[in-house]
Amino acid sequence: MRVLFSVIIPVKEINDYVRETIPIILSLHRKDLEIILLPNKSSYNEWNVDNVHVINTGKVGPADKRDIGASISKGEILTFLDDDSYPSVDIFQVAKHWFRDETVVALGGPGITPRGDSFFQKVSGAAFLSKFSGGSPERYLSIGRVKEINDWPSVNLMVRKKDFLHVGGFNSKFWPGEDTKLCLELIKQTKKKILYIPDMIVMHHRRSSLMSHLKQVGAYGLHRGFFSKKFPETSRRIKYFFPSMLFIYLLFLIFYFFQEKINLPFVLYPLIIYAFGLMLSFYDVIKNENLFVAIFSIPYIVIGHIWYGYNFILGLFRKELKSILR
Repeated sequence: MRVLFSVIIPVKEINDYVRETIPIILSLHRKDLEIILLPNKSSYNEWNVDNVHVINTGKVGPADKRDIGASISKGEILTFLDDDSYPSVDIFQVAKHWFRDETVVALGGPGITPRGDSFFQKVSGAAFLSKFSGGSPERYLSIGRVKEINDWPSVNLMVRKKDFLHVGGFNSKFWPGEDTKLCLELIKQTKKKILYIPDMIVMHHRRSSLMSHLKQVGAYGLHRGFFSKKFPETSRRIKYFFPSMLFIYLLFLIFYFFQEKINLPFVLYPLIIYAFGLMLSFYDVIKNENLFVAIFSIPYIVIGHIWYGYNFILGLFRKELKSILR
């Protein structure tokens, strides 16, 4: 039987998340599917089945690993997952339906926090559940309708292999952000469309502590700031600049309170508006999580905004930006 889907998972080393993901994919009993794991070092193939391949890549970045996986894949559709994610039961059937449209080059779907995650993993995920806190809740919830998009994270992204190779693959040292570059090239070079499919779901484990959450958010901000110069078509949007505006405003506020003349109502207007946005974020979060998760998500959101904004500014001044799988 021909291979239709090639699931490509870059990873530093085989870990417990991967050991969770592979059996879940195999349990779908799809004969038209192969799995390609890409660790830094040679690893024993624990699954001992013909359609699971473990390929040593050396210490290279995720984009390079995905390009390597694509080059040896046999499938017509490349399915990109992260090592800490796993697909829903019907994801491949859903994708197969939408790929019948030849004008579709790629599909993206939400990465939802598993119910079995720890409390602080749920808090980390909850910080992204509102457009007032993260900007794109459809990336984290199965909401809305099918629509065209121009940027989607590679934790849940499927691409036609022929088109992927046509644009040169990821061909990028960026991480995160390699997916932004790929999506832009797919649209520009193939003249086809990328669709958001709310029913094409993966479960995505979140960061387990505030520090690891901020490390992720900071990387997002750094790359988006850099990309606002390099890829303005999709990265120079006003919403990406808001956290930096908040960061600068808070610095100004600290300086302002050391002055003798203080016009409190005027200077606090932006803070009042921001507080109102946090209330709306809380409302969005509590629709999907319990009260305690929603409460703890607020400091995650605020600190995350400040840290993202600071790193976004750093990214604006970076001349080059490369990263490896840590």
